[in-house]
Amino acid sequence: MLRISTLVAGLALSASAFALSLADLSQSDASGGLKDALIQGAQVAVQQLGAPGGFSDNPQVRIELPGQLGKAARAMKMMGMGAQVEQLEASMNQAAEAAVPQAQALLVDAVKKMSVADAKAILAGPQDSATQYLNKSSREQIRARFLPIVKQATDRIGLAQQYNAFAGQAAGLGAVDAKSANVESYVTEQALDGLFAMIAKQEASIRQNPAGAATSLAQKVFGAL
Repeated sequence: MLRISTLVAGLALSASAFALSLADLSQSDASGGLKDALIQGAQVAVQQLGAPGGFSDNPQVRIELPGQLGKAARAMKMMGMGAQVEQLEASMNQAAEAAVPQAQALLVDAVKKMSVADAKAILAGPQDSATQYLNKSSREQIRARFLPIVKQATDRIGLAQQYNAFAGQAAGLGAVDAKSANVESYVTEQALDGLFAMIAKQEASIRQNPAGAATSLAQKVFGAL
């Protein structure tokens, strides 16, 4: 009976913690819990995308040829002429997978620099407000880190030059946008989009299920939402 009553008391205490509102939390707790959850989400996203097949096996973030190039690629595949296209797309996804691990330290640094005012705005904001903050505060630095890695990866395949020549002409005709006219820039932007999409997915998961947060402080903060 004692063990049962202890368990019930523990569950009641846990429930009361999650019944807190944000107003009941100190600024330090609110900021610390948010930072814990953001670091967790960033690390999970990087681990998932940086693994072999992290991009290519995930239809949410898989990188394909853009615009009119993509339409032509799909037509070629349907006609049994897609071997070169598949090779190029596989290489683009592998380049993104190679680059993504470089983002983790930059994301963690951006989280650590977050002010109390930033944290309050994020907790009071929309469901993806933490992801928006990271995108705004770290995207440029991550892009600079990604680009040379992507370029090194795409330089190893001869199709990169063909892509750039073809896409450059297509961009001049308005078939693809300027960012997509260079394979390194295109893959880098797609890798960034995929990274922040996966971080947003992690943020949504923690908001919906605070118990899934890695630390008790993060559980308390998101439980209060």
